[in-house]
Amino acid sequence: MRPVVPLLALLLVTATLSAAEPKLAVGFAEVDVSPAVGGKTPVYMAGFGHNRTATKVHDPIMARAVVLSDGTKKFALVSVDVVGLFLPAVERVREQLKGFDYMLVSATHNHEGPDTLGLWGKTPFESGVDPVYLAKLIDGAAAAVTAAEKKLTPATAKIGTAKGPELLRDGRLPEVKHDDIVVIRFDAADAKPGAAPLGLLVQWNVHPELLDDKNTEVSADHVGYTVAHLTRKYKCPVAYFTGTVGGLMTSLKLPLKGGDGKDLTDGTFEKTEKYGVEVGKLAEHAEAMAVPATLVPFAVRTRAVLAPVDNALYRLGWQAGVLKRPMYVWAGNPTPDKFAVETDARKPVGVKTEVGYLKLGELDVAAIPGEIYPELVLDKIQEPVDAGADFPKADKEPAIYPQLKGKHRMLIGLANDEIGYIIPKRQWDEQKPFCYGRKEAQYGEINSCGPDVAKVLCEAFKQLVEKKD
Repeated sequence: MRPVVPLLALLLVTATLSAAEPKLAVGFAEVDVSPAVGGKTPVYMAGFGHNRTATKVHDPIMARAVVLSDGTKKFALVSVDVVGLFLPAVERVREQLKGFDYMLVSATHNHEGPDTLGLWGKTPFESGVDPVYLAKLIDGAAAAVTAAEKKLTPATAKIGTAKGPELLRDGRLPEVKHDDIVVIRFDAADAKPGAAPLGLLVQWNVHPELLDDKNTEVSADHVGYTVAHLTRKYKCPVAYFTGTVGGLMTSLKLPLKGGDGKDLTDGTFEKTEKYGVEVGKLAEHAEAMAVPATLVPFAVRTRAVLAPVDNALYRLGWQAGVLKRPMYVWAGNPTPDKFAVETDARKPVGVKTEVGYLKLGELDVAAIPGEIYPELVLDKIQEPVDAGADFPKADKEPAIYPQLKGKHRMLIGLANDEIGYIIPKRQWDEQKPFCYGRKEAQYGEINSCGPDVAKVLCEAFKQLVEKKD
């Protein structure tokens, strides 16, 4: 006869196993971080030309946070309705918050909010950043995380996706759209049928810029309308994150009709609201298709890398103090043993940034620090190379999505930094003859650190995924 296991020992083993089992919890919160308009300090608006000063706040600029726990690890994801934040600003948010295993701070890349990078001041030689406002934004992002952490609730999750090619226009040839919207629905673990969700996380790939370059009213652009639509529909908090926006993923010049059947005009709140609602409806479709997903346990890998800065305008802006962030010695190694500060823009320099790979149970997340082109995400780099390309013999960079082997996948762009466009080297096109028989270059390179950035970031991400713990 087998020996009987004492009841107390059996209970202890059961309790130990139960305590070790990862359990999902989630909390949502948001903080209004709108600038004060009308005071002595002008609010320079970001995303288009210089000296566009705000005249009023039309709708709020928000910091929205999602805090996630698996019972052992705790992550925070923050999205702010601004054009971008440099890594040093993100580090200031992280410094205020303790006890997190990982914190991601992203921006929606909104072109109708305050300048938070410095590129859109009164003149090209003056920063548009108000340091007082930037401090408010950083404090607000940290406050949103703190508030979300206090609301942590045991939860279950569902993930759904839907395609919306009709809601995107690719502003640069070749036409490649990343037209998948991702929606994660969180419900209370003990939710009764028909109960409102704890919150929705929505990720979509487009520039929030429909209000265009003449608008002087601070706004979250379409993002505010998308969040408002979904909040009304589901009666819960909604956090919106941007994804693949390079290329250029835009809604400008996209045909949309109003209630009277007439075409709506770019640069109007009417068209911006219409677009925001349409994105909300696409998110509804994704939510309706959502399937249960296990989001525990958590794992994260990050890497600090140097991206070479070849852009002469960026180097000039940095030397002039318009772009306020350190530059480092670039000696051809993206991961040096020591990041040595450089102060001379005439010498080879790189910008220190960060890539991340998050594994939340069945969900793989790529955290990419800029505006990556869809070609680099979806493995659709042009082949054969156009005859006009500057580097037709360049190797193809390893694409992001093929690296993600989880049941579900998502990319968050402008994650922890904004280093500009991340362009496949094969499609770099500054010199004549231009691609596609064009008489002038397409837009993109002017807002990229350089042609080798894509290789640095994509290879660093591939190494993160393949790294053995």
